[in-house]
Amino acid sequence: MLLAPIFKALVAIFFIAFAVPAALSQPLQPIPALTARAIDQTATLSAAELTALESRLGTFERESGTQVVVLMIATTAPEDIAAYANRVANDWKIGRKGVGDGLLLIVAKQDRKLRIEVAKSLEGAIPDLAARQIIEDAITPPFKQGHYASGIEAGLGQLFARIRGEALPQPDPAQSAGRSQGFDWMDLGVFLFFAVPVGSMIARAMMGRTLGTLAVGAGTGLLAYLVTASLGVAIAAAFAAMLWGLISQGSRGLGGWSGGSGSSSSGGDSSGGGFSSGGGGDFGGGGASGDW
Repeated sequence: MLLAPIFKALVAIFFIAFAVPAALSQPLQPIPALTARAIDQTATLSAAELTALESRLGTFERESGTQVVVLMIATTAPEDIAAYANRVANDWKIGRKGVGDGLLLIVAKQDRKLRIEVAKSLEGAIPDLAARQIIEDAITPPFKQGHYASGIEAGLGQLFARIRGEALPQPDPAQSAGRSQGFDWMDLGVFLFFAVPVGSMIARAMMGRTLGTLAVGAGTGLLAYLVTASLGVAIAAAFAAMLWGLISQGSRGLGGWSGGSGSSSSGGDSSGGGFSSGGGGDFGGGGASGDW
């Protein structure tokens, strides 16, 4: 009669002594690199669906200033989705610096859980109860049918409507234009290394060394301004293009410019897509979680 209780006690002791510490020692899931507004690490969304999401999120950011990011991963184990989402959102610093108006919609497909993580400045527009209702009414019904893209789109529609009703600072036109075009210094570097030398040779052949170099510099500066809407970047690009043109002209007598330097410069951070966080952060745990 006493063997059964003793056996159960021994099993409980074993579980506490070995199983629990083993689970707690499991390493945390790494935080992915922030390369886009819509990131899918599960290969669930098609390329067209990701492109549509990225476009919609980018348009909303330009119009409102608020930064919203969608992340699909397999699992958040050993953390629950609330802890993981808060860790990711604060690490990425989603939202505008000084405003803190970021939002993360995270889907853990294997866990069948999702969460809307809201920065403090948006907690008035999207209180916890509203976030839960959006999850239950808009997102999880399509998810249950395997329609992940439509569920995310439906949830974003309701989130956007609430954010638009909040009194937030208007977006900075110059910064919005720069982010909307996906500008990145790596893009400018690749352009300078490849397009500018070729353009310089053609322009100098047609217009002479001095006028050709000036024309390439002016053209590069104009293109940089159209891409970034930043006068400072445009001036820097124009100066760099003219300097590069003079350097490449001087190196022709030494066997021309080497293709190797161009390829090595483009082999840097291949994950960057020109998108970056606004430097906001300030996520205090607001939002809601759900499952399907």
